[in-house]
Amino acid sequence: MDRMLVNGVPAEQISVLDRGFAYGDGLFESVRFIGEEAPLWSRHMQRLAEGCRRLRIPLPDVSQLWAEAIEVSRHLAHSVVRITVTRGVGERGYASLPRPRPTRVLAAFAPPVVVSESLDQGLALRMCELRLAEQPRLAGIKHLNRLEQVLARAEWSDPAIAEGILRDGQGRVISATMANLFARIDGQLLTPAVDRCGVAGVARAEVLATCPQARVGEITLEALLCASEVFLSSSVRGILPVRSLGERTFQVGSLTRTLQRHWRNLGFWMEQAG
Repeated sequence: MDRMLVNGVPAEQISVLDRGFAYGDGLFESVRFIGEEAPLWSRHMQRLAEGCRRLRIPLPDVSQLWAEAIEVSRHLAHSVVRITVTRGVGERGYASLPRPRPTRVLAAFAPPVVVSESLDQGLALRMCELRLAEQPRLAGIKHLNRLEQVLARAEWSDPAIAEGILRDGQGRVISATMANLFARIDGQLLTPAVDRCGVAGVARAEVLATCPQARVGEITLEALLCASEVFLSSSVRGILPVRSLGERTFQVGSLTRTLQRHWRNLGFWMEQAG
């Protein structure tokens, strides 16, 4: 409980009447901390603010979120702090609350372990059968409903497969289940648009800012399979090379290595095993 705060108080439970529990009516951010530093904090807060604006949830005080994030991650050299914001407790029914009092939950966890071979040689991926539904009003933000990702991840149990690629109903490539995707196609660095579905990742934003030559646009499966270089971006796991997608294999490219160095220069490092 010392690593969890609910509205600023140590706790592990919220009300069953909370709309986040009842309807997924809320947002979350998973922020990577290095001691008391969070290099991508401002990007996380920008996305949280946009999500609150779209869902019409009052934005919590950012300085308060920071203070509570520092509290739950105290004495941890490396941590991931999950910030959850819901519309708060309300009566049953879909009608919006006239005066919402948001619930905020902050919890600190150890970062995921990434096998060194994955960082060096890349991940093996598969195509998911599930297709992402299009909803422009929710596209890009990190809302609490992750059922599509849960169902997609349930499609495989082979530990050799690290991630699955998701497409929309038109067959356009959108992302992995827990990360955004970049591909170098015909010499151009591309990442799929997320204005119809998908999440606008914080690490994705960092890559786009670091690589001004990158372009946001449509990527078909056929184009992806012709890419010379593919990698995933995640604010929690970093820059992850892709070595295969089904039967198609890729080489880890120079741009992926450059961005991995950029990640380390930001102060991030990934716990490694193997």
